[in-house]
Amino acid sequence: MAEAHAKHHDYHIVDPSPWPFVVSVFAFIMAVGAVFWMHGQLTMLVFLAGLAGVIYTMVAWWRDIVREAEYQGLHTRVVQLSYRYGMILFIASEVMFFVAWFWAFFDASIFAGEAINFTRAEFTGGHWPPKGIETFDPWHLPLLNTLILLTSGTTLTWAHHALVHGDRQSAKWGLWCTVGLGVLFSMCQAYEYSHATFAFSGNIYGATFFMATGFHGFHVIVGTIFLAVCLGRLYAGHFTPTHHFGFEAAAWYWHFVDVVWLFLFTFIYVWGGGVPSAH
Repeated sequence: MAEAHAKHHDYHIVDPSPWPFVVSVFAFIMAVGAVFWMHGQLTMLVFLAGLAGVIYTMVAWWRDIVREAEYQGLHTRVVQLSYRYGMILFIASEVMFFVAWFWAFFDASIFAGEAINFTRAEFTGGHWPPKGIETFDPWHLPLLNTLILLTSGTTLTWAHHALVHGDRQSAKWGLWCTVGLGVLFSMCQAYEYSHATFAFSGNIYGATFFMATGFHGFHVIVGTIFLAVCLGRLYAGHFTPTHHFGFEAAAWYWHFVDVVWLFLFTFIYVWGGGVPSAH
């Protein structure tokens, strides 16, 4: 009987887990709470309860995956390869997600005065940026944020190479720098948003600007948390020079975030921002 249940392959057959069902329940509660809260029919507490449940489930679920990798030896080379394919497909889906926001921005900016879009032309004045919009100067805070993200990509590469060569202390320093730069970027973007002269609602420039840069900012926060978890795992003794896909996945995600920002800076701040008004 024991021989019948013995494992004779490199694939990992996942044990039954409650987390997919649990997270779907909490996600439903969070979504319903958000909808009713925005319509003033429920308090924010329902949404926060669902959000807390989603966060708890994420932590518990990833804890189980880490145990499979580090303590049970279930993540063989074949399993790691499938994870790599999965991460590549996930990043590809994220690319298309941002393509949608860029598409919205280009459609609004390139065709600001098209006769067929007479309502849009009324709001934009027939040119881009729309009339009355004071855009950010790309060569001040946006340029600083660009340098911050590019530097963070360098420190992350330093950490990765150090880990591959068995220098765990340098890997920790590199990750500390990367996490710190990620936090600094978010702080600078929050400061920038607080000084915006346009709002999300009421104008097409604000809507397209905040959707594109705001979702990128959200991805920076997620990536920073991702890297912080990797830093904690380094201190816990996880990762080896040949077995550290969790770290690699975080690095791929962070470099993707860097590249998206370069496109945002080039097309939304520089090309699509026009000539900033003098303060």
